Amino acid sequence: MEQVECVVVGAGVVGLAIARRLAQAGREVIVLEAAEGIGTGTSSRNSEVIHAGIYYRAGSLMARLCVSGKRALYAYCNDHGVPYRNCGKLIVATTAAEADKLAAIHSHAAANGVDDLRTLDGVAAHALEPALTCVAALLSPSTGIIDSHAYMLALRGDAEAAGAAFAFHAPLLSVASAGDDLVLEIGGETPMTLGSRLLINAAGLSAPAVARAIAPMPADLVPTAYLAKGNYFSCGVRAPFSHLIYPVPEPGGLGVHLTLDMAGQARFGPDVEWIDSIDYVVDPARAERFYPAIRKYWPGLPDGALSPGYSGIRPKIVPPAVAVQDFVIQGPQTHGVAGLINLFGIESPGLTASLAIADYVVDLAEAA
Repeated sequence: MEQVECVVVGAGVVGLAIARRLAQAGREVIVLEAAEGIGTGTSSRNSEVIHAGIYYRAGSLMARLCVSGKRALYAYCNDHGVPYRNCGKLIVATTAAEADKLAAIHSHAAANGVDDLRTLDGVAAHALEPALTCVAALLSPSTGIIDSHAYMLALRGDAEAAGAAFAFHAPLLSVASAGDDLVLEIGGETPMTLGSRLLINAAGLSAPAVARAIAPMPADLVPTAYLAKGNYFSCGVRAPFSHLIYPVPEPGGLGVHLTLDMAGQARFGPDVEWIDSIDYVVDPARAERFYPAIRKYWPGLPDGALSPGYSGIRPKIVPPAVAVQDFVIQGPQTHGVAGLINLFGIESPGLTASLAIADYVVDLAEAA
């Protein structure tokens, strides 16, 4: 049986960041990925927004790691030539009742360490975005967008340069304990048995299933997986905006917002549906509910401009009736399994927080 010091399960953006961090710390690392390449799941099906950290529960891992991860991500992009744009975001109120909520959002953001928000009246917001209709807004200067694929390629390159190895089409089938080691049974075209001292479960949507395949893992500490599918629509005309545009949040979500890709193309979403199995098909009929929501802040949206873009699935660990979840990162101190760290519910802002998550995981491994 071959031995390796560290195994990371999952080659999404978080798994890549963890593998990079471990390898650069001098650890021997193998990354196992069931798919054919890096970032084929949630990491390649998101809005590519660099989040400021405004809405997450104060003191939560999401809030803390988003704010610190955002700073680290901008620095990383500058150092590695990863394309990004610090375009900023406007949170827009289209009614007086919505405007009354902006102060609370501003205060909550400040509690999370987001100290750069600016309150704008309708005139000032219109001056920034002439096509926008609103009565007031919050400007978030530190929100941005990133080429997520280029970022993942950079992380992989760093990890490999530091000695990490990648195995694709290599699903983890089961894990057993053997003394101080965890023994991994790996499937695929070339099945193998691998012994490891450290196993990081960063499998995204599959993380709960992977955890259940780890024999010593207490079953009651593995959360139930829920799939929240977000449908996004592309805009067939050039949207006249340079900032991201988000409405004031509504019960159950952030509303239909406008994001931009690196080429400046607008996309709108998400329209969330809870599903039982992975399905990325976007129903064109869902666009009809988008038009009235978008026209509250962009009245000039033409009829017929929206077409199905893409969908992504958030790895939820709470049911639809529960509005808020947090990242769950479990080490041996929580579950009692030496050498095992599980990451559950790493949804948005996982991309923004990825470097900070990697630091958190490696610190947890070193403390174990």
